[in-house]
Amino acid sequence: MKRLDHFLAACALALAACDKPSPPEPTSRASSDVARPAPFDPKKVTLEDKAMGTHIVVSTYTTRTMDEPTLRSKLEKAVAEIRRLERLMTTWRDDSEISKVNEAAGKQPVIVGPETFEVVERSLSVAKRSEGVFDISFEAMRNLWRFDENKVEEVPSQEAIDKGRALIDYRKIIINKDKRTVFLEQQGMRISLGGIAKGYGVDAAAKVLSAEGLTSFYIQAGGDLYVRGKKPDGSAYRVGVRDPRGKGPSDYFAMLDVTDHAFSTAGDYERSFVKDGKRWHHIIDPRSGYPARASRSVTVWAKDAFTADGVDDAIFILGPEKGLSICEELDDCGAVVVDAKNKVWVSKRLESKIQILRDPTDGV
Repeated sequence: MKRLDHFLAACALALAACDKPSPPEPTSRASSDVARPAPFDPKKVTLEDKAMGTHIVVSTYTTRTMDEPTLRSKLEKAVAEIRRLERLMTTWRDDSEISKVNEAAGKQPVIVGPETFEVVERSLSVAKRSEGVFDISFEAMRNLWRFDENKVEEVPSQEAIDKGRALIDYRKIIINKDKRTVFLEQQGMRISLGGIAKGYGVDAAAKVLSAEGLTSFYIQAGGDLYVRGKKPDGSAYRVGVRDPRGKGPSDYFAMLDVTDHAFSTAGDYERSFVKDGKRWHHIIDPRSGYPARASRSVTVWAKDAFTADGVDDAIFILGPEKGLSICEELDDCGAVVVDAKNKVWVSKRLESKIQILRDPTDGV
């Protein structure tokens, strides 16, 4: 599963390079007495940073009432919101709410804030919907498969995998809504929100920008992206779907116009290694304890980043036939899947929206 605090080497999604807005249309003069508005050329303003273990990009355009310094201060507020949530939900700080829950596993419930509680609660809902293949208690296998800073290109022993799997069970995560507590029933259990919290952070940052009066922007946190509005010339933002066996993050096989929606991608090409002709990657199927083999990449289009981020791993693990039904059950949700045999699957809601440029590249 995706880790909250890992810096992705390259974003799974790439906004198309055609970001420069077209020049304003010339206005016709009704009479010589009416003054023409001064020409205005919108300028793109982008802030890049690191948070939640990944690369953050927040971008918008200047307007007649908001210049670059004004917008940059607003973009900084959005990133600050992501950082605030990170402090609550990371597993890399002993004082985070999630670390305190893990420390108390098998001992006692822990009171958490409303935001952490919401993410845990919705994570359990996704777990139930996905037959348990999305499970935040996967953190118990943290030191077995090493794809992060401690990367080791080795396959764990079956004995070690079986021992870790015994601690994975979302049904043993007990929440109390009235008391706002989270309790891990079994000692040794651990949870991580790395597979869903980035989407929550992106949505929270989008709310900050909307409250600041911005009506056109995008926010990207690694493979999670949210787009609000359109570019100044009225055209939609175009998003590329990465070729999982392509040349890099800007090599995409499909495109989609996105407005007021989110994209999230899960792929086996990040945090992986190839050994003995087989690819080993970080999206682990909790049913087996080994990397999922049904898909190469899954890109989810949804009304918000939290929804998209919450189901992309589940679809990846279940595979296109079972996984796409999850999207069909959700409002305003669709997906593009490249399966293990390099076949492209497109859900019904995206059939008329997605532009397939070519077949994805084949390979291990």
